Amino acid sequence: MGTDTERTAAADEAAAERRREQRGWYFYDWACSVYSTSVLTVFLGPYLTEIAKAAADPEGYVHPLGIPVRAGSFFAYAVSASVLVSVFVMPPAAAAADRTGRKKPLLAVAAYLGAAATAGMFFLDGDRYLLGGLLLIVANASLAVSMVLYNSYLPQIAPPEERDAVSSRGWAFGYASGALVLVANLVLFLAHDTFGVSESTAVRICLASAGVWWGAFTLVPLKRLRDRRAAPSEGASRGGLRQLAATVRDMRRHPHTLAFLLAYLVYNDGVQTVISQASVYGSEELGLSQSTLIVAVLLVQLLAVAGALTMGGLARIHGAKRVILGSLVAWTVTIGAGYFLPSGAPAWFFVLAAGIGLVLGGTQALSRSLFSHLVPRGKEAEYFSAYEISDRGMAWLGPLIFGLTYQLTGSYRDAIVSLVAFFALGFVLLARVPVRRAVRDAGNPVPERI
Repeated sequence: MGTDTERTAAADEAAAERRREQRGWYFYDWACSVYSTSVLTVFLGPYLTEIAKAAADPEGYVHPLGIPVRAGSFFAYAVSASVLVSVFVMPPAAAAADRTGRKKPLLAVAAYLGAAATAGMFFLDGDRYLLGGLLLIVANASLAVSMVLYNSYLPQIAPPEERDAVSSRGWAFGYASGALVLVANLVLFLAHDTFGVSESTAVRICLASAGVWWGAFTLVPLKRLRDRRAAPSEGASRGGLRQLAATVRDMRRHPHTLAFLLAYLVYNDGVQTVISQASVYGSEELGLSQSTLIVAVLLVQLLAVAGALTMGGLARIHGAKRVILGSLVAWTVTIGAGYFLPSGAPAWFFVLAAGIGLVLGGTQALSRSLFSHLVPRGKEAEYFSAYEISDRGMAWLGPLIFGLTYQLTGSYRDAIVSLVAFFALGFVLLARVPVRRAVRDAGNPVPERI
């Protein structure tokens, strides 16, 4: 009897510790999502485009490294460059985390480097488009590394039956944080005269405040998450491409995991391009004001909270794979409809934003939790490095196609409709993945619903 009591007490204590660690884990989404929302999605695209235009020659081109680039394409190209840099830095960081088991110090370095680069965006003014591109590359690459380490905690802090819910709550925390800060940004931007600052200064304050927020709330997960002792392994000192190649070779022993990553790479490329380019489309093609774009993104944030939690609940009933497939159908219809939006009509842009918001959080949350079941134990950070490369590090093709389409046609409508192919092809590839067999092949227990 005493032994049973001790076991029950130990189980309760372990569950309480797990919940405490999960709550700390949620707060990194709370910390860094403000960058994705306020910086990448709302302010930096239009603002950096205007700075590039100020530096452009009479034909509308800037010349970074002597290469002629249409000013309207510079932001998209900078995003593509940032994710290519991520390919080189994520794999060795992930291998070091798995080898040493010390994820927290690496998470701290990546988070605070990204936060500092974001705070440095306060100094973007005049024609400093090159500084803006550099800070964007540093911040995006740092975010990518930190998300590798953050995501790799999921299999360690949540048993299989909890992962859809835990992952969905993390995304919901992030979108709630983004909405909260975006409200403050909207107040400052719309009432900048009342606060005695110019519109451009208000934008720079909004950009920099995201970095301060990111750094401040990163303290919570750094305090609550704990490192696990790792078994010795090789590879932490390899370069980025060599380590990535080693990870992919290891994944060849788990071909269904690799097949899921391929599907995710394709459809998530579309998701990331929509996130980074939607505000440029709204401002440049539809002629919408910055305040309208902020309200639209705020609508996305609020609906994404509900969407992530709702789709997490649907996954418990229908399985994560089926729910993700349904979301890809919704993405295809929504982005296709975006081509036909009339210029100067905020109401229709809000309808588009609502459609995106309802599927955005759930698509990302359930993809993360589904992948966590496909990861062999002891290789969490290494495999999530490949996942993050699919998430951000390989999400260069969408922005590149978006930028090239605009450069060749001069039309953002043509650029936005080109993204439909990513969601349609992603649906086909994901539908072909036998996820139950993939979970078994990875050596993990198969949940009742997946």
